[in-house]
Amino acid sequence: MTDATPPAQDLAGRTALVTGASRGIGLGVARHLLDRGAAVTITARRQAELEEAAASLGAPERVFALPGNSGDAGARAAAVDGCVERFGSLDVLVNNTGINPQYGPLVHADLAAVSKIFEVNVVAALGFVQEAHRAWMGAHGGAVVNMASVGGLRSSGVIGAYGASKAALIRLTEELAWELGPDIRVNAVAPAVVKTRFAEALYADGEESVASRYPMRRLGTPEDVAALVGFLVSDAASWITGETVRVDGGLLATGST
Repeated sequence: MTDATPPAQDLAGRTALVTGASRGIGLGVARHLLDRGAAVTITARRQAELEEAAASLGAPERVFALPGNSGDAGARAAAVDGCVERFGSLDVLVNNTGINPQYGPLVHADLAAVSKIFEVNVVAALGFVQEAHRAWMGAHGGAVVNMASVGGLRSSGVIGAYGASKAALIRLTEELAWELGPDIRVNAVAPAVVKTRFAEALYADGEESVASRYPMRRLGTPEDVAALVGFLVSDAASWITGETVRVDGGLLATGST
């Protein structure tokens, strides 16, 4: 879905850090926030892909690319400190990084893979919040958005460890909202299948068939998710915290996942 109307520059003067932003939803979020006037620091593991993503965003004076592994505490601190040093603030944190190296029944799951999922999808998100609080938000306030999933709201049967990690992230969002208010707002968004490389295995064998299960009769796009994130970090959402907002084309309204 596209909109020919350029977004208002309501985020001008603010700085955002978006993790996992070399492609897909993270890159879409970074572009949306940039279009609304924010300065944006993007981070991801692979330097070449991250630099390519930064170049695609344009506006080099407002884009800063810092490669790093979200699962590494030192990399998280470096990303946050680098953002504040480069732009002078950190007003928005979008915890987008997520992995899913486990597929199939949990009873047969590799527990090392399950642990890795929780380490990156949950613990690293909390780690980024801690670093952002230390470096800027604790004294100045801000807004955090965590990238959850409809898999954290309903059982999937095939990506159970991923879904359980996203359910934990949703609870983490609520706890942090209670703890950090009123100056820091913390929300989550829960997408269904979005057309990205990360989710491609879920629709590659028949996109039309998968999309037919959705009342909107299409899969999501990074732009669909980015628009919701942009709203949640803006002043228009100033009385919203602790929420997990579905962006799922109506999928959960059908009673299925």
